[in-house]
This record gives sequence, structure tokens and C-alpha cells, in this order.
Amino acid sequence: MKNTDLLIAANTVWVVVAAVLVMFMQAGFAFLEAGLTRMKNAAHIAGKNVLIFGICSLVYWAIGFGIAFGDGNGVVGMHGFVPSVDELLAVGQAPFSFFGSIPGAGAYLFEVVFAGVSLAIVWGAMAERAKLWVYFAFGAFFTLVYSVTSHWIWHSGGWLFGLGMQDFAGSTVVHFQGALAALAGAILLGPRIGKFGHDGRANPIPGHNMPYAVLGTLILWFGWFGFNPGSTLAVVTGHHVGYFAYVALTTNLAAAAGALGGILTAWVVLRKPDVSMMLNGAIAALVAVTAASGFVAPWAAVVVGFVAAAIAVVAVPLVERVGIDDPIGAVAVHGLAGVWGTLATGLFAVPALASNLATGRGGLVYTGSFHQLGVQALGLCAVGAFTFTASFGCLWTMKRLWGIRVEEHVETAGLDVSEHGMWGYPEFYIPVPGGYGTEAHGHLMGHAHRHPAAPAVEPEAA
Repeated sequence: MKNTDLLIAANTVWVVVAAVLVMFMQAGFAFLEAGLTRMKNAAHIAGKNVLIFGICSLVYWAIGFGIAFGDGNGVVGMHGFVPSVDELLAVGQAPFSFFGSIPGAGAYLFEVVFAGVSLAIVWGAMAERAKLWVYFAFGAFFTLVYSVTSHWIWHSGGWLFGLGMQDFAGSTVVHFQGALAALAGAILLGPRIGKFGHDGRANPIPGHNMPYAVLGTLILWFGWFGFNPGSTLAVVTGHHVGYFAYVALTTNLAAAAGALGGILTAWVVLRKPDVSMMLNGAIAALVAVTAASGFVAPWAAVVVGFVAAAIAVVAVPLVERVGIDDPIGAVAVHGLAGVWGTLATGLFAVPALASNLATGRGGLVYTGSFHQLGVQALGLCAVGAFTFTASFGCLWTMKRLWGIRVEEHVETAGLDVSEHGMWGYPEFYIPVPGGYGTEAHGHLMGHAHRHPAAPAVEPEAA
């Protein structure tokens, strides 16, 4: 076996391992989103992560991968749809000549899990009130929208890549895009029943399980070590062997600073060291450093993470104040932190690291030039206009033709029983021998003989 073959083998092993880590982030989203919503919707919210990843995987294989990474022009890939066996086994050959260090199959696996993460973000702001069929229809549509901007920024022939836009692992491509579609969905769906009072003030609707949210955050943090370091797509990057380890270091520093930044900012701004804001801070930091992780020095990663957390803590209630109901905080945590991370790369990119990655130039802090910052801002504007317009247009059309929000009685009863005919927490709603609410415990909840389709008041309901 030649040295080049050994290198391709090592690259492929690393990329597949990283892809598996990123795929595991779906479990993190399942715990996080179920924990931050009400128990009557827990099974629905958690289960949709399996559904949307299945939809995304098939659509991306058939069409999306070709649009994103097939040979084409500066706007879209034109080849590689429903790829053949030979095309998936080849390395550095048409239609996926972009991938010169791994076979097409490894590239598909790594890229599809990123598409799945972006799609998972979308539903955070649409939680507890969207119809199930919308997951199928919009999930397929958004996968294609995501693929177009992936081509712009990540493919060597993409027009934003050609300008030198730096988005190492997707603050813009994955997180900002997901948040844009989430914002469109939240606006068109409207707030959950009871979220805003007659005076327009937001009422708290707390999630039912904070330990779930904590576990989900830790799983996401863990999965991010595939997300960012895996984006090297190789064990040798530029002039450095094992460069992915450096990317892992900056990723971890940012997340650590974000966790501290989230709880400290909440302590100052909200007067309480809110645990949910600590979680939001850690995730916002990871979102922000996703663009910067391969380009910045460790001290800058700390700054990026801390500032992202502060932005999230302030932005989550701000989104509510403008009348948008975002149960998971997707718009603030993935959207605004994604914007900050993309711009921060234009501030802090180390010239030598930009040169090593052969992408863009050094940032403002090192060069005194606004050029890279301008390219980053242009990319945000282009992606923002395209993705929000496409997402809003698609969802608006579906709303006008068929309706995208469940009926009031369905939302009140909960999507678990209304959409799926089952409960995420059956003991709280139907008799289970020796369980919560049975004869032996009737003095606690007196609804042992209640019909399962007519839920009692939930223990955690606001």
C-alpha cells in the first residue's frame, strides 16, 4: 500500500468517526428540546429528531449532496445527484472532485449530519404547535436551501469561497441558516396559547425537565468535537499534521468561557445565576466558535465564547419582547451567536492560520484591514436574504394552502396524544398499576380514572 493510500485511509477513519459524533448531536437536541418544553409534548419533540434526520438523509443523498458539493458553477452544484457506487467510492474525481482526501461516501456521511443539525435547529422555535406533516414537507425543502448556501461558502468553486469567506465549520452555513428558518416559522405560526397576555407581556412557560436540558447540552458539547475538528476532513491540514487537535482546543475553550459567561451574565442582568442561561451560554459559544475554530488564537476563542454567551442571555428575553415565541431560544442562541461568530472571525483570524487553511486573510486585529470583516458581513447578508426569503415563502405558501399550525384543542391536549396517540409520560395521564395518580396515590393527583385523551393539569404547567 502506498503512502497516499495510507493517508486516505487515515483521513477516512477520522472523518467517519467525526461524522458519528455529529450525528450523536441529534440525541443532544432531543434531550435539550424535550427538557425545555412541556411534558405533554415531550415524545413529539424528542421523536422529531429521528424523523427529520431520516428525511434529511434521503433528500441529501438524492439531491442535496450534488447541489452542495457536486461539480458546477459558483452558485450551485450541477452533478452528483443520486450518486452511483463508483462515484461514492472514488477519491478526488468527478462529480465530487472537491473531496481529494476522502472517498465520496465518507464525504456524504460527514456532510449529511451537518445538514441534519441545521434542520434540527429549525424546529426549536416552532415547537409545541406545528403540524406533523410540516416536518416532512419543510424538512425536505430546507435541506435543499441549506445545500445551496453550502456550495457558496464551502465548495472551492462557490462564489463566497472565492471571495475568501471564512466559516470553518458552519456558524453561517449551519447555525445562522437554521435560525433564519426557525424565525420564519415562529413568525408565521404565532405564539403558543397563553404565551402573551392581553397587555402583550410574555408569560413564562417553563420546560418540564432541566436535567434533560443539561444532559442535552453536554451531549452537544461532546458532539462538537466532531463538528469543528472533523471539518478539517483530513489528519494533515496545510502544513500541520493533526491540526484537528488545535481546532478541538479552541472549541473547548470557547464552550468553557460560554458556560461561565452565560451564568455570570445572567447573575448580573437577571439577578439570578439561571441554569438555563448557563446552558444557552455554552451552546451560543459553541455556535460562535464554529466559524472561528480553525482561524483564531486560544485567547480569541475565549473572547468569542464569552461574548456569544452574553449576547444569548440578553437576546433570549429580547426576542420575547418583540412578540416572537421561541421555546428553545433558537433565534438568539443559533442566530445572533452565529452572526457574532462569523464577524468575530473577520476580527480575530490569525494571518498564518488563514494562510495554512488557504482561505481568506488575517482579521482586523492583526492586519488593521477591514477586508476580511467585510467579506464576512457580505456572506451573512447574502445567506440571510436567500434563506429567510426562501423559508418564509415556503412556509407562508403552506400556511395559506393547508395550514401549518395545529388546532387549539390539539395544542391544549398536547401533541403527544393528539398527533401520535401516546404519551411521553403516561403515568401522569393514564392509570398505571402502582403508578402516579392511581388509587394508592389519588390524594396527590385525583385523575386516576380520567380518559387518556383528556389530560389533567400538568404538574409543570405555567
